[in-house]
Amino acid sequence: MATTAPDQQDLRKLCQQVAQRAQKAAAQLARLTPAVKNQWLLRSAELLRQNHSQVLQANALDLEAAPGFGLTKAQTDRLRLTPQRIESIAQALEQVALLPDPVGEVIDAQVRPNGLQVARVRVPLGVVFFIYESRPNVTADAAALCVKSGNAVILRGGKEAVHSSRAIVELMQQAAQETGLPEHSFQLLGTQDREAVGHLLRMEEYISLVIPRGGPGLIRRVVQESTVPVMKHYAGNCHVYVDAHADVEKAVAIVVNAKCQRPGVCNAAESVLVHRQVAKEFWAKAGPELLSRGVEIRADEATRALVPQAKPASEEDYFTEFLDLILAAKIVDSLQEAIDHINHYGSHHTDAIVTEHLGHARAFTTAVDSAAVIVNASTRFNDGGEFGLGAEIGISTDKFHARGPCGLRELTTYKWIVYGDGQVRQ
Repeated sequence: MATTAPDQQDLRKLCQQVAQRAQKAAAQLARLTPAVKNQWLLRSAELLRQNHSQVLQANALDLEAAPGFGLTKAQTDRLRLTPQRIESIAQALEQVALLPDPVGEVIDAQVRPNGLQVARVRVPLGVVFFIYESRPNVTADAAALCVKSGNAVILRGGKEAVHSSRAIVELMQQAAQETGLPEHSFQLLGTQDREAVGHLLRMEEYISLVIPRGGPGLIRRVVQESTVPVMKHYAGNCHVYVDAHADVEKAVAIVVNAKCQRPGVCNAAESVLVHRQVAKEFWAKAGPELLSRGVEIRADEATRALVPQAKPASEEDYFTEFLDLILAAKIVDSLQEAIDHINHYGSHHTDAIVTEHLGHARAFTTAVDSAAVIVNASTRFNDGGEFGLGAEIGISTDKFHARGPCGLRELTTYKWIVYGDGQVRQ
């Protein structure tokens, strides 16, 4: 289920073969029983646990090469596997196995006045082309979610994680052979040639959906080149707004968690907006806490008057997804100013309000145009696992056809199934 690097002149032919194999597997997967898919997931989890040292050895090769790829500290953290993270990957596979199989689910049904029984039934998309960067765990997550939802998937991981991804796929391939999963249900594209991506992006006759998961440059390239529909998010420029009616102790804990718990992920907070009425109290507590954790604060003049260690913020800082221990900050005079700032500078990913005022909470959740809007909790909760979806394929900031964390149901479409008894249209 892995491909090998081709000669350049054969590259398009290789990509076509990969896509054709995936299309054939997708037809088989659409009819596969949930039991076989779940057995594969559970066996994959077992093999990951039993062979974690093998995966860690492969990951060590990627970590050794990381400086040569110019990875930041946050990117290297995303690349790094530990026994605990491998256990998390295995648990995620088991969680997906426990989830209801979406294929065949009746979304709605009715009997028409003429006796026709009309139903919408959930079906797989077909073939998913999934492009991602230095996140080895995503290899397992993507394969699990696509196959469980009846889709074949072509995996194109970043060169930074090539050894880790290959080790994970080999174990999941072994599990597939043992449990009878259709051949080529998931394929790891073996070439790092950028032109391979370009070829696959134009194979709409075989591929139903492209999902890019990475930096803005990757997303832009895919959107510009693809003739296949794309599910995407450009960036995770997430905000926390501390309202005039906030519980300040709660606000400090939420902001620190949203920024520091894992700064290199897309649902980490990048900006904090604080109402002027509570700014002095908030920054007296939050400033030392954030600075002690190594956070660089880039702020407006009013905030810097309260936090002298803060650096001046540029206009660009408020647009930026730092993915690092850097936080943009600003003091605002109203709820509406906070909403306007978020809708202008944000990326429509995840934004939160801390407030004890129910009316303000409702106004914020109504007016902020983001995939997830959170009240009195960390932005870090915008996650498929935390929302009960199991492992996620990504977080979409699109509005079609899916938005927010994308799990099994977001990897399906539907067909109309109609039963009659000889009816003809008059």
